[in-house]
Amino acid sequence: MKISYYPGCTLKTKAKNLETSAIASMEALGVEVEELDRWNCCGAVYSLSDDDLIHQVAPVRNLIRAKEQGADKLVTICSMCYNTLARANLVMKENEEKRDTINSFMDDEIDYFGEVEVVHLLTYLKEQIGWDKIREKVKNPLKDFKLAPYYGCTLQRPNTVGIEPLGSFEIMTELLESLGANVLDFSASDTCCGSYQVIGNQDLSQTASAKILGTACASGIEALATSCPLCEFNLGKQQGELLKQELIPRSVPTFYFTQLLALALGVDDDACKFELNDSSTVEYLKSKNYP
Repeated sequence: MKISYYPGCTLKTKAKNLETSAIASMEALGVEVEELDRWNCCGAVYSLSDDDLIHQVAPVRNLIRAKEQGADKLVTICSMCYNTLARANLVMKENEEKRDTINSFMDDEIDYFGEVEVVHLLTYLKEQIGWDKIREKVKNPLKDFKLAPYYGCTLQRPNTVGIEPLGSFEIMTELLESLGANVLDFSASDTCCGSYQVIGNQDLSQTASAKILGTACASGIEALATSCPLCEFNLGKQQGELLKQELIPRSVPTFYFTQLLALALGVDDDACKFELNDSSTVEYLKSKNYP
């Protein structure tokens, strides 16, 4: 089995631990990952202005690359990349006027009409692999882990591209359960972490992150799983400062769901790259006798 894959910029720099663990996990599940040729930045954030079509060029160009590659599906891992590509794809499928304008602007590219389906890896794991097969492949069950899924803003919003309805966290919950983990209810699973406010208003971002982590602590949650590099930064790498300011009572290790998948599947430790996470993740794994 082979999938066409769009990595995005951050997975090649700050979030290598998200990409390497994902690719290694897919190989362990018998899936060959084929990275898009000549991909570019997705644009990072979907433009909300109706007349701002120039910002759709970047994500649409990636969809054209997938079409040229002969793909009918394009798998993404980063939540922000998924959201941006999926929403741009919807424009090209449903809005003839905007589609014609964008295709005309990119006169050196083939025309694109929304032929490629943008799929998040979580959805692919559910629909194409299945929890039963993943459960069969698990070598190191996460039986002592008390985890919760953290979706953030972009996996469910807007509902036209969400991987599942707002307020439902079944996909990641079922994945973590198939890995043997004890998944706890988490009322802040879709609460914004502060997003890009961490750049311009760090106090606001830290307040938002501290509220989420504080809720996790109060719920008995030991660690969180996410698919967004920005969420991992705000909730994970800011924890040292949040603890220093006494904004949270204890550490809440934050993993990429792909790292937990790779760990459970028994892939090489180097692929997980836990050293790129906040130091509390490594300490947590040691407390559970992993790896």
